[in-house]
Amino acid sequence: MAVVQQTIKLPQWRRRLLLVLILLGFAALIGRAVFLQGMRHTFLQKQGDARTTRSMTLYAHRGMITDRNGEPLAISSPVESIWVNPADAVVSKEQVEKLAQLLELKAPDISAKLADQNRDFIYLKRRISPELANHVMAQHIPGVYMQREYKRFYPAGEVTAHLVGYTGSDEKGLEGFELQYQPWLSGKPGSRHVIKDRQGHIVDDLEAVKLPQDGRDLVVSIDRKVQYLAYRELAKAVEENKAKAGAAVVLNAKTGEILAMVNLPAYNPNNPSKDVAKSRNRAIVDLFEPGSTMKPMTIAAAMETGKYNADTKIDTAPGTYKIGTATVHDSHPNGTLTVAQVIQKSSNVGSAKIALSLEPQYMWGIFNQLGFGTITHVNFPGEAAGKLRNYKTWHPIEQATISYGNGISVTLLQLARAYTVFANEGELRPVTLLKSKEPAVGQQVFSAATALSVRDMLETVVQAGGTAPKAQVMGYRVAGKTGTAHKPGIGGYQDKYIASFVGMAPASNPKLIVAVMIDEPSNGQYYGGIVAAPVFSAVMGATLRMMGVPQDAPNNNVILPPVDLPDVKEAT
Repeated sequence: MAVVQQTIKLPQWRRRLLLVLILLGFAALIGRAVFLQGMRHTFLQKQGDARTTRSMTLYAHRGMITDRNGEPLAISSPVESIWVNPADAVVSKEQVEKLAQLLELKAPDISAKLADQNRDFIYLKRRISPELANHVMAQHIPGVYMQREYKRFYPAGEVTAHLVGYTGSDEKGLEGFELQYQPWLSGKPGSRHVIKDRQGHIVDDLEAVKLPQDGRDLVVSIDRKVQYLAYRELAKAVEENKAKAGAAVVLNAKTGEILAMVNLPAYNPNNPSKDVAKSRNRAIVDLFEPGSTMKPMTIAAAMETGKYNADTKIDTAPGTYKIGTATVHDSHPNGTLTVAQVIQKSSNVGSAKIALSLEPQYMWGIFNQLGFGTITHVNFPGEAAGKLRNYKTWHPIEQATISYGNGISVTLLQLARAYTVFANEGELRPVTLLKSKEPAVGQQVFSAATALSVRDMLETVVQAGGTAPKAQVMGYRVAGKTGTAHKPGIGGYQDKYIASFVGMAPASNPKLIVAVMIDEPSNGQYYGGIVAAPVFSAVMGATLRMMGVPQDAPNNNVILPPVDLPDVKEAT
């Protein structure tokens, strides 16, 4: 049987239509390719790179902060951070719950981050332990990755918090040394540009790795043992006197190095407080009226004129001195005193009379040379300059009150530094918070004879008949001065006080200067000789023995007045 083969022949117009359609299809494909490869190339390249390439930050190791003996005050420990790329993430509800459990987060918060398709890098949790991070990664969840970072740790905690400061979550310094020396400590991060597959595995490096430059270590002048000691004694005094706050500074009298600087209230830099008041380094940023601790400077300035010596008589009777419409008071009548006794008894009347015999410009110039009204250049964030009004605006009563520390504001560090003139034969030494290789050159303010004479006067302050017998130190001669000042407020002075003591030892050749300030003691006593002097004694004595400084007095040199004898109180 023959097979009949039929051939279907399309009309010519249909063949042409089909050919045109095929050609149009090819034209559309070619046009689309040209459009994508030409006009949209950059956009598509970015989209591809966003899904396959990663620029990985290689974090630099932050430099360590150590005390003068190499003891760590701030160190960086390696930690891990968990992050996610929502575009790569394929996470079940059970896995979200597991992540929430491991990272101690809320499951809805994790789901919200995974749903954010506009970002390709979102932290789930930063700075967790490597062990926990490995446990998270062991879940093998696509799109979840870990990244090496560093966490700052402060071994001394609140004891050095106000000096060392702390860093934020991005390892940038926010307070103290961490802030001031950020460029020195931080170094420079590196980078690595790589291609990753969808499982997060690195396939290839696109360019050479840029290695990070680690930060440099910072060696400060602080001695951690002395810092602990000063903090302990200050905390005890603040608690016993129910004080609002307190601060203490320990200086190397010869080099100007700050061996300790403590403040209360304090905070833990490993878990920083949001209370700004607790983070203030009061010894550097807070101002107060120094009270009678300024009298030695006034006496030294007067002696430099040649008009006065230690035995010059000053009539302070009847314990008051009228200047214009104002009256200067002593805490009790003293009659006629020598210049040395004006220091020992802390007579406001004696100090005022001596000050008013000086030219205002000369007196202002001495105080200015001593650093009042200007910063110490200790290179610390927020340092206050204090306030020393220009002599051209002084009235007689202002010149008188400034002589005994009212109407002038200082920082505790400025006050401690000013006393270096009495420890170094009249030479004012610069102060520093960094360990020094050799003493800095100072500025001669007083003659050696004047400085030594005032130092002798300051020794009488801690002896029988002085305002601070509680500042005595067993085995060492001590020279120092008390201060008790009303706190100024709106409308005048308040019924609140700042008690202070600044002194040096051994008085025969001072090695250390210790300054103590107690703010608003409210347990019945507020005089510097009663509240601040015991802190000085404890800190000075222990530090001298710790440093092995030879004694310049017998062990039985401490002689306290009889218990039933009233304290010698200074005028406020």
